[in-house]
Amino acid sequence: MQKMILVLTLLVSFSGSALAYEAGDWVARVGLANVEPDASSSNIFVGGGDLGFGVDVEDDTQLGLNLAYFITDKWNVELLASTPFDHNIVVNDNPLGLSELSTATQLPPTVTFNYFLASASSSFQPYIGVGVNLTVFFDEEFTDANEALGFSDLDLDESFGVAAQIGFDYFLSDKWLLNVSVRYIDISTDATFTLNNAALGVDNAPGEVSVDIDPIVTTLSVGYRF
Repeated sequence: MQKMILVLTLLVSFSGSALAYEAGDWVARVGLANVEPDASSSNIFVGGGDLGFGVDVEDDTQLGLNLAYFITDKWNVELLASTPFDHNIVVNDNPLGLSELSTATQLPPTVTFNYFLASASSSFQPYIGVGVNLTVFFDEEFTDANEALGFSDLDLDESFGVAAQIGFDYFLSDKWLLNVSVRYIDISTDATFTLNNAALGVDNAPGEVSVDIDPIVTTLSVGYRF
């Protein structure tokens, strides 16, 4: 009996150490990432005049990638990357009958420092983290219908802000795992454009709108520890 207890103890100890993260471990994850903006904006201004309505930003799902390195057994630093997100920018409650205003593509690389909460022997490894985000916008363009109305030269500024996340890894073996994470990212941008519409008597009037995008980013991934 004592020998069996000793053997079981050694097996449990081995299993626990196999599941435990250790300083120097790397984890690569790949899966789906959904960006769901909780957007708010100023009203759109054209030529210094307030149009009386703002914009909203629709969500998108892309391939999510991240790579994490364990600084200690409990702390890691993680880089979130993805294929580019494409967002429709729509107009809120306006009298002009506009709906989809433009599209923009963005990349939101995010660096997070995470702390793991569970014991080393648990297959379920929850964590919390905080970090920073840089969002770069490109391929900004108005829809064909809005270009025909005279909208052009759309440009969205880069954004730098904080990020926070909660998530967990669930080990399927000592190497393979499932991951779920939810992030809040502080993303704000100023958009500028030009409106030139002879019917409205507008001649190359500058336009602008400020947008707080502030998305919730949810990822579902498969990971591998090496």
